Amino acid sequence: MADLSGTWLGTYWQRGVPTRFELTLLQGGNTLSGNILDDSYLGEASLTGEVIGRKVNFIKRYITSSNHSVRYTGSVSEDQNFMQGQWQLDSYNSGNWEAYRSDNNLSINLEILRVEKVPAARSL
Repeated sequence: MADLSGTWLGTYWQRGVPTRFELTLLQGGNTLSGNILDDSYLGEASLTGEVIGRKVNFIKRYITSSNHSVRYTGSVSEDQNFMQGQWQLDSYNSGNWEAYRSDNNLSINLEILRVEKVPAARSL
């Protein structure tokens, strides 16, 4: 069984237009949970799903901007560093997606940049 815990950077395509996303997964046995941050107006979503062997499937539910649930299905590469598959919202909205394992966490990197730009208070 693949171990998918960690941070992933990916892209999904809707009507030929790419949207980047950051995916953070937690895996316990076959069960997946996590968060996705889309680089679009849709924003943050939570997910629940499962991994069976090298097959992955999960449901993405947007937190604030939409009440739609998007089903993702796909497969994991043998080295467990790449996933790809199909997403489907309804019978009219579907497309491809892919994600690569990343050591970078964009949210943490953004927070580090904020801290570095705000100088620490100096005591006299």
